[in-house]
Amino acid sequence: MSVSWAAYRRSRRHSRQAWALLAVAAAAVIAAAAWFFTAGQFIAVEPAVSGPTEAPVFDAAWMKPVTPPHAVPRGGAAAALEALAVKGRASGSDYDRSAFGQAWQDADHNGCDTRNDILRRDLRDVAFTKGSMCKVASGAMHEPYVGLAVRFVRGAGSSKDVQIDHVVALGDAWQKGAQQLTPAQRQNLANDPLNLIAADGDANQEKSASDAATWLPKNKALRCHYVARQISVKAAYGLWVTQPEKDAMARVLDSCPQQQTVVPW
Repeated sequence: MSVSWAAYRRSRRHSRQAWALLAVAAAAVIAAAAWFFTAGQFIAVEPAVSGPTEAPVFDAAWMKPVTPPHAVPRGGAAAALEALAVKGRASGSDYDRSAFGQAWQDADHNGCDTRNDILRRDLRDVAFTKGSMCKVASGAMHEPYVGLAVRFVRGAGSSKDVQIDHVVALGDAWQKGAQQLTPAQRQNLANDPLNLIAADGDANQEKSASDAATWLPKNKALRCHYVARQISVKAAYGLWVTQPEKDAMARVLDSCPQQQTVVPW
């Protein structure tokens, strides 16, 4: 009987030891899995994007000013943001691009349409089509939104690789005060160099009509300039911001408190 009891106790002890070892092993597996999914290969790391800190605005050598209803306020972008009205979005169901005039007019009357003006302003090593000093055939740029080296070549399948972005999207502007502008003022908004940046086609499509609350350039080095430029456009054309949009702009400007508004000339 005593032998059986001793054997029983040894069996219990070995069983406890086995369970302890299993518990340690399980803890190790859990810890390893946690590292694998948080610090290991499954962690989502956004690749660093570097690029220009600002984008061109105006070239007085061959561009003429487009006059907005109000002058862009000079000074800190954060102060200009505080001066913008904060309201909800108006209905966008009746938005139509034609409310801003025919696309890419010669709004500044310099003899060239706006799209080619902006390509000429933003690209380097620009070549024109034969017999023209307006129609851009090719050029290169350090693209501001995604920070990539981009080459523009005019063509049916290639022109879309570089698109002209409205910094304040026209659909967004329509819901935040542009309905109250005159047709001529809306046309100027759509063609104002302050509100236009040559950008990667995919980035422009991704942005669509988003405001700063839902879209910012992947190139973080540009964000202060980009937000300041949106604020400058909205101040110049009497547009408002929503509260989430204002909050997003303020967060960006917190990282660059010295950022100034963007004055075209």
